[in-house]
Amino acid sequence: MTGGKRKNSFKLALFLFCLSIIINFSFNSACKRIEPADLVLMNGKIITVDEALPQAEALAVRGDRIVAIGQNKQIRRYIGDKTQVFDLTGKLAIPGFIDSHGHFTSLGESKMVLDLTKAQSWEEIVAMVAEAAKNAKPGEWIVGRGWHQEKWVKAPEPNVAGLPFHYELSRVSPQNPVILTHASGHSCLANAKAMELAKITRATQDPPGGQIVRDKKGNPIGAFIETAQALVRRAMNATQAQLSPEERESRIIKAMAMAAQECLSKGVTSFHDAGVSWRTIELYKKLADEGRLPVRIYAMINEGNEVLREKLSEYRLIGYANNHLTVRSIKRVFDGALGAHGAWLLEPYSDLPSTSGLNTYPLEALRETARLAIENDFQLCVHAIGDRANRETLNIFEETFKAYPDKKDLRWRIEHAQHLHPDDIARFGQLGVIASMQGIHCTSDGPWVFKRLGEKRAEEGAYVWQKLMKSGAIICNGTDAPVEDVNPIACFYASVTRKLADGTFFFPDQRMSREEALRSYTLNGAFAAFQEDLLGSLSVGKLADITVLSQDIMTVPEEEIPKTQVVMTIVGGKILYQR
Repeated sequence: MTGGKRKNSFKLALFLFCLSIIINFSFNSACKRIEPADLVLMNGKIITVDEALPQAEALAVRGDRIVAIGQNKQIRRYIGDKTQVFDLTGKLAIPGFIDSHGHFTSLGESKMVLDLTKAQSWEEIVAMVAEAAKNAKPGEWIVGRGWHQEKWVKAPEPNVAGLPFHYELSRVSPQNPVILTHASGHSCLANAKAMELAKITRATQDPPGGQIVRDKKGNPIGAFIETAQALVRRAMNATQAQLSPEERESRIIKAMAMAAQECLSKGVTSFHDAGVSWRTIELYKKLADEGRLPVRIYAMINEGNEVLREKLSEYRLIGYANNHLTVRSIKRVFDGALGAHGAWLLEPYSDLPSTSGLNTYPLEALRETARLAIENDFQLCVHAIGDRANRETLNIFEETFKAYPDKKDLRWRIEHAQHLHPDDIARFGQLGVIASMQGIHCTSDGPWVFKRLGEKRAEEGAYVWQKLMKSGAIICNGTDAPVEDVNPIACFYASVTRKLADGTFFFPDQRMSREEALRSYTLNGAFAAFQEDLLGSLSVGKLADITVLSQDIMTVPEEEIPKTQVVMTIVGGKILYQR
């Protein structure tokens, strides 16, 4: 080959080589062209609760899913002409808070009745009822919620175990029946008119699992504990039954809407509704179908065993309406609350030795519920506060698990698990039982736990978060709203400090780290609902449920945490609350 030909051949080869590079570069550039996101958050501190990428600066959302998360320069590529871009200016973004135990409709209803949570005395409550009676229609029920006798500055006179007699309530509202629910929901107060309508007299017997509080002569004082409340509520329900079905449904839907707005304003994107009827589930479905259920609901069915046998499979719902409603768990209330001396204890109350509390649901009936749950692949969630209630629940769980060894990954839960015998703590981890607890209960109840249990029992088993976690148990967090404010910030603060209102600390060795507390309110809540592949962390492919806070609760001084405000709440990539 001559020199000229070799030279021309070399030029041709060089040209083809360069052309291939240009073509390859153009092809790769086209392949790397990214479809714009619908929403981008930039310049923030994003705590993902994902071990693969614990922290980031920005993320991108397309539809209802996270499509990218990382540094600002990586996420800028997802910004298009129609992308909604928010500059977080350094603010903290975290996975949307999951309240793992509350009462959704009751939360909304609590905004529609007398708010007794701030009352500091019985006299103050009586004055509130008197004012309401002035404006009430003849025969209209006056309803309130949120009182707690342990939070009053002085005990009423006369009283039984701190509970007031109805006389003053009856005096200020002689023609209007009154029912006032305790903050815990486990007791109520009623006036004479309400007891008259309920046909409650000295001869009325205590129902199983309940107590009509009486004076020394055996006369009802107007206080009703646990299942005894139903005696009064039936009379109120009879009055409400006179409303048309449309009026009753409208009232419930209004309560649900108010609950949703309250949750969103507090950064809560998912809510585990601890005990609902079939009717409530139908309303949830209706609202979800109409796009009016903005908060994701994980509903626990609370119906009798006969109804469960008939309808359980029919009402199983997983991710209904674009993951806004899931029904795959059953709720049972096994004992009462500590404040009302209703928690079922192994030993008598220190301040009321005549009682060890109340078992509010028969053991054999709970065993049957457990059988129905495991045979139909339903999670069982049992309210148990006292140490005996927890032990009996664990016993039934263990019996059921052994009877069905082929059933795995059950994730059965004990709701509250507040007061445990030391011998039962390790059983949570051994059995894989989730402790669904409320951090805020520890600091709210702390001032009077010693009175109820004595110091030894309180130290050994009251709100023992670290002991439970060391057993291998998963703890999910929440507020039990409307028992407590649905605000996760207050609950987070209680979880990491265990600091009481007087500045003292309730066994601080059991407090959570900030990382543990955040996980209990996000990924652990998702796990407790079988939703960890969808929720609980900010990860590519998961639902874009995000809460943006005004300051970094992971680093600010402890005393600054309660000042934190919710700046933005995002559910499924949609901004549903913005401060």
